[in-house]
Amino acid sequence: MKINGSQIVIECLIEQGVDTVFGYPGGCILNIYDELYKNSNRITHILTAHEQGASHAADGYARATGKVGVCMATSGPGATNLVTGIATAYMDSIPIVAITCNVGKSLLGRDSFQEIDITGVTLPITKHNFLVSDIKDLAKTLREAFLIAKTGRPGPVLVDILKDVTALNNMYEFEPSSQPDKLAMDSLTKNNFRRALTVSQPDEDDIKKAVQLINSSQRPVIYAGGGVKISRAEKELLEFAEKIQCPVSESLMARDCMPSSHPLCTWMVGMHGTYASNMSITESDLVIAIGARFSDRVYGDASKFANRAKILHIDIDAAEINKNIETDASITGDAKTVLSKLIPLVEKAEHKEWIAQVNEWKKVYPECYDKNPKDSINPKFICEHIHQVAGDDCFITTEVGQHQMWTAQFYPFGKSRRFITSGGLGTMGYGTGAAIGISLANTGSRVVHIAGDGSFRMNCNELATIAHYNLPIVIVVENNNALGNVRMWQRLFYGKRFSQTTLDFGPDWIKLADAYGIKGYRATNAQEFTKVFDEAFKSGKAAIIDARVDKDEMVLPMVPGGKPIYDMIMKLSAEIMD
Repeated sequence: MKINGSQIVIECLIEQGVDTVFGYPGGCILNIYDELYKNSNRITHILTAHEQGASHAADGYARATGKVGVCMATSGPGATNLVTGIATAYMDSIPIVAITCNVGKSLLGRDSFQEIDITGVTLPITKHNFLVSDIKDLAKTLREAFLIAKTGRPGPVLVDILKDVTALNNMYEFEPSSQPDKLAMDSLTKNNFRRALTVSQPDEDDIKKAVQLINSSQRPVIYAGGGVKISRAEKELLEFAEKIQCPVSESLMARDCMPSSHPLCTWMVGMHGTYASNMSITESDLVIAIGARFSDRVYGDASKFANRAKILHIDIDAAEINKNIETDASITGDAKTVLSKLIPLVEKAEHKEWIAQVNEWKKVYPECYDKNPKDSINPKFICEHIHQVAGDDCFITTEVGQHQMWTAQFYPFGKSRRFITSGGLGTMGYGTGAAIGISLANTGSRVVHIAGDGSFRMNCNELATIAHYNLPIVIVVENNNALGNVRMWQRLFYGKRFSQTTLDFGPDWIKLADAYGIKGYRATNAQEFTKVFDEAFKSGKAAIIDARVDKDEMVLPMVPGGKPIYDMIMKLSAEIMD
């Protein structure tokens, strides 16, 4: 059948099972928006307050569901407003397809109104990107984009379409397909792209070497990364860890890949990791890294990272092997597949002395979180109370900063894919959009967004989206009237020169909530927080809680930048805190 380019876009989205897209219209993408209007019974479009909110919503949707998230924007500033969201997805290996429309072919390259070379801009932060200048390439390109985004190590793909291609009178023969991925693979193979999409099967010799290392180890530790969740290998990770009786330390991206209450789970590793996780890595004789990229926030001083251990690295992306930390053995392949091969081959072990030592390390805890302030709220209490009320099924999103680290340190996650946060890029303003995407993707589950006042003000315009679509998101603003994380560094390393980190000039979050028709609450101590959070969550409606946290509350443990991860600040002197 012959249809126009805008109709082809819609039909290709339907082929991919897309039910929700996030975006913001504009001149060059109007033709596609006209078709979205006509097909509103087939695809739901969510209008965000800003294009960046759309990109973060698509990202949150993808993280929560494992599907490809989709966002749309027009040319020029519309397209560039997606860039931060695309980069966020790229750093955390999240599959999204961003569709933009550019000026017409005759205007291209002339500095035309709202023209931008968005494929050039996004080249370093996409898994791949396309410029479609001919309608005959449109369906093929969209199918390829979805396949690339979700195959192998996932990532964002951008498709920029010239306005001519979407014109109402530009018709082309379109054949719907029940196997769009096969068509995409066939066309990519012709262009010698297939190799980049082929997931390597684990090499048998690599498997044997890994088994030998594991079986001979007396003090093994697992360093689990976000790849565990991406490959849905949580069950295999648990079975593997229990068989070899091995502690599991988690990166920020993997913080919920194992139940926090499990005796082998030592929670987060790295700069703000637990004492148990950091010491387990330091004193181990074998570090088994699974789906992790050895971020600098994890290894600290690379020359002193796990010096007593051999390193076994399992990753789907061969480029990650030996990139940051030299390995003694490695397996390239999908985490779920690799673990499934290792589990029957490794010997059942107990490692009683090692586990006993790890359990002793678990008892070492920073003193600063034992206090119960009368005129502010302990962030540890906030996390524990939210979990007590919301349970394991609730999704937790964060922005980036102290509140993010407190959530990672204190929230007792019970299920995987419930902790949604920006890891690699550290994007302030991420969580509100992500919460929107998650709420729309999981209508049966609740979302609590834990934010800092500095991050939340960056994209609080998305309250309009939350209110318009009646999304029951509870936003807890851990309000310390400061850019807390930066202020903390200024206190520790910059002589308490608090340059531009004091945020004592509003807004009043209660009044802002009211402006959007959302219920606002304020809590200044634990008793008040208990009351207002319980009421807000049980209401089943959107709410904002202004939760007052002391501006000098610290995130401990802390490893100073560039120091080895065993060099942890566990307690602050009175002189530093004065």
